[in-house]
Amino acid sequence: MNRFFVDIDGRDIGTNISITGGDVNHIRNVLRLKVGQEILVSNGRGRDYTCSISEITGEEIICRVEDICDNFAELPVKVTLFQGYPKSDKMDLIVQKMVELGVCRIVPVFTARTIVKLDARKAAKKAERYQTIAESAAKQSGRGIVPEVTEPVTFAQAIEMAKKLDMNIIPYEEAEGLEQSRRIISEIAGHRSLGIFIGPEGGFAKDEVEQAVAAGAECITLGHRILRTETAGLAVMAVIMFQTDRDQK
Repeated sequence: MNRFFVDIDGRDIGTNISITGGDVNHIRNVLRLKVGQEILVSNGRGRDYTCSISEITGEEIICRVEDICDNFAELPVKVTLFQGYPKSDKMDLIVQKMVELGVCRIVPVFTARTIVKLDARKAAKKAERYQTIAESAAKQSGRGIVPEVTEPVTFAQAIEMAKKLDMNIIPYEEAEGLEQSRRIISEIAGHRSLGIFIGPEGGFAKDEVEQAVAAGAECITLGHRILRTETAGLAVMAVIMFQTDRDQK
């Protein structure tokens, strides 16, 4: 069933929800949905409404709430990805796939080895694009929220943001000990929030890793292979998803 996000407060069965903005064109002209067909509306806070379309205009879709349920797609641990800003359009892929896997926030980070240079205007425009990708991925994967993609921050700013989280991990190619890394990963389930630091092409500088560890981050290894920046975060997040996800009650 097609999913749409609408910022609404509580709704009861039999009440109406109005959909406006870009989703109107998508419903009318791309999906070509008709009056009477059902869609799923999420309030972006974990509540889903099964609705039937009752009216379609050029600027608005009116739908009637037929059923209400909680969304169980969110992980019990809220994950923030601190992603070293990559080259080219790799960030598009990272945002899309990390949202599908369950991340709650993505923070692009300018590190010592970041090649990309952005002025304030370009950074804001990129952030807007990434947020659109995040919303699309959230719809596709049945998420109950639309994860936030922030504007880029410095590494020092990322460290300060990470200090507010319960736990942080930083995959590092010089880290050793798979059993130690497995132990650290197994402890994530007992926390409410987690930060993952992923370096850009070329990885983190040694002093950046030292800063992260000094701030409380745990170094882990991802095995005996060197992963690309667009692969490393996905590998970590996939493990975390299976480690922490719960059966629906």
